[in-house]
Amino acid sequence: MNDELQQWREHTESLVNTLIEDGSNEEVFHTIEHHFSSENFELLEQAAISAFKLGLEVEEPEEAELEDGSKVFAFDISTEQALEVDIIFAETEKMYTFAQQCKVDYDGWGTYFEE
Repeated sequence: MNDELQQWREHTESLVNTLIEDGSNEEVFHTIEHHFSSENFELLEQAAISAFKLGLEVEEPEEAELEDGSKVFAFDISTEQALEVDIIFAETEKMYTFAQQCKVDYDGWGTYFEE
């Protein structure tokens, strides 16, 4: 596993453990939003189209502003998963590889607290 994937593994473990410690319901599926970005709209749009063709739930690409004021284009792929490190990391690994194949950035994932 390369260093970047190892960081995503640690991120996944940390986020899942924090959600569980905070009392998020482990019995229900959580909406997982995988974030993708690129300064190149055409590349990002092609990635979104490719994900859609794979049957994934893709949000419309949009322009976003970074903390330094620069602009990027971004979209999310949403899935429903059990709140388990191994399941979410396996999906993260696939999303990371997909981003590399599409020459866009994988910016990690997030989810929401579930009652």
